[in-house]
Amino acid sequence: MALESTLRKVIDQPEPSYRQAPHNVEAEQALLGAILVNNEAFYRVSDFLNPQHFFEPIHAKIYEVAASIIRAGKTATPVTVKTFLPPDADIAGAGLSPAQYLARLAAEATTIINAEDYGRTIYDLATRRDLIQIGEEMVNVAYDAPVDFAPKAQIEDVERRLYELAEVGRYNRGFIGFSEATKFAIDLASKAYQRDGHLSGLATGFIELDQKMGGLQSSDLVIVAGRPGMGKTAFATNVAYNVAINYQGRTRANGSTETITGGIVGFFSLEMSAEQLATRIISEQTEIPSSTIRRGDINEADYGKLVAAAQDMQLMPLYIDETGGISIAQLAARARRLKRQRGLDLMIVDYLQLLSGSTHRAREGRVQEVSEITTALKALAKELSVPILAISQLSRQVESRDDKRPQLSDLRESGSIEQDADVVLFVFREEYYVRNREPERNSDKHVEWELELKKVEGHADIIIGKHRHGPTGTIELSFQSQFTRFGNLGREERLPERR
Repeated sequence: MALESTLRKVIDQPEPSYRQAPHNVEAEQALLGAILVNNEAFYRVSDFLNPQHFFEPIHAKIYEVAASIIRAGKTATPVTVKTFLPPDADIAGAGLSPAQYLARLAAEATTIINAEDYGRTIYDLATRRDLIQIGEEMVNVAYDAPVDFAPKAQIEDVERRLYELAEVGRYNRGFIGFSEATKFAIDLASKAYQRDGHLSGLATGFIELDQKMGGLQSSDLVIVAGRPGMGKTAFATNVAYNVAINYQGRTRANGSTETITGGIVGFFSLEMSAEQLATRIISEQTEIPSSTIRRGDINEADYGKLVAAAQDMQLMPLYIDETGGISIAQLAARARRLKRQRGLDLMIVDYLQLLSGSTHRAREGRVQEVSEITTALKALAKELSVPILAISQLSRQVESRDDKRPQLSDLRESGSIEQDADVVLFVFREEYYVRNREPERNSDKHVEWELELKKVEGHADIIIGKHRHGPTGTIELSFQSQFTRFGNLGREERLPERR
């Protein structure tokens, strides 16, 4: 090709002592030529290819000008494009004017069939150059970092940039046509139909809750709120266990793993240690009180139960991060790392108010800081395409009311929790309040109290206060306080048929 040989005079100079960044000039020329001959080629690459992805500056400029012309509803040709290029510009030192170079590009263009392949090649090479840049900057910063710059901050920044590259590398398509969006919706419904329980999301293990919500939906921020003593963490550990223990995956053709049922769970325990959390889960499943386990006050039969439960859970994909006092940026970096290294289908944060925001937001007050945290959690749920279940405290104003059932206005410290959440669940146990107002023994009131306690004992309500995708309402569950375990209540319709 004459054009290729002309540009090669400059490009094929003796190689310098340093390595050149990866690039493919011929692919850039072929794509630009295809666009100048048939503007349809532009629409095959415009969703993921930008001017900065081109290696040659003149190619980036030509693509930018052609894109502007086409988007304005006009036709991009060598004649219309050359008007917007400097007439005296030298093309890579090859002695060609912009008009001559554009004419050559169009003359030597072949077909638009391969336009997308050329675009992907250019994009991939640009990504490699970005990787090189990140690596070089990482080395330079590590050498010249000031004393007050923590290495951990650099690691988190590099992880964030690498994850962004990995995600953007999927050739972001921008707008999606309604026909394609409909296909996604039908695929989701098809998977729900084939899955046990006909759920489109992750099954929590609580039948009525799953029926109302369709399971935990990817990209959703689910807030689980309640006053101390209601069992928020117990509910979260129950869900974590139910999802992780039912995990089944299969290997795709490209070597990656696809989740069929259940899921891989990442649990950020900012309050409790990993050992305390594991003890709780073992207690829930073996029906041995956690206090008994911690004291070692168990018999041989109980010990056998503990060993059997530990063996069953050994391969369960539940990963716990027990670091306290981390920032939302650190949490996001760790979640990205977990998804990249092991996979991630559900993320749990216990609890939201123990996270910190940026220094800038912290100076503006706790309300602004919590707003930043909830906004970042919602963005992270969308970025990772997983449901995030975050536990939140409620304000004390609940205690001052006769009716202790929580409301959305009780969410503590920020209205953004309600605004950013897709689902808000309140954990409420009337039994907790009834027990706390026990009257004197051997009195008429004590008899009444016992009757009242009997009605609510072992019961818990999960109140759906907000549900962006469906109905609100109240789900009744059983609750065994000694094992901190929630369960499905027996229903007539779930019992086997009587003969």
